[in-house]
Amino acid sequence: MTSQSQGIQQLLQAEKRAKDKLEEAKKRKGKRLKQAKEEAIAEIDHYRLQREKEFRNKQTNVMGSQGNLSAKIEEQTTETVRNLTSSYHKNVESMMKKLLSTICDINPEVHPNFRHAV
Repeated sequence: MTSQSQGIQQLLQAEKRAKDKLEEAKKRKGKRLKQAKEEAIAEIDHYRLQREKEFRNKQTNVMGSQGNLSAKIEEQTTETVRNLTSSYHKNVESMMKKLLSTICDINPEVHPNFRHAV
């Protein structure tokens, strides 16, 4: 009977060792899953930062060219306004004289289509 109880003891010890190994394997698996998740998150963050940097560069290139275009348009508009103002100041006096002479100097004439009633 002692050999039978020794066999049972050995089986119980073997079962306990197997259980301990199983628990240890589960812990290692949990740690590895956690580590893999952290690595995936780090990789995703790195990829996101890289793509955002590329987007900002492209946006800067596009907006930069639009900014230059906007500056050019603003400069052209300022130049046009300056030219128009200069032209106005040069010609305002002569135009006023022409306008007043046209309005004030009236030469009454009979219109060519007017017919006398007989």
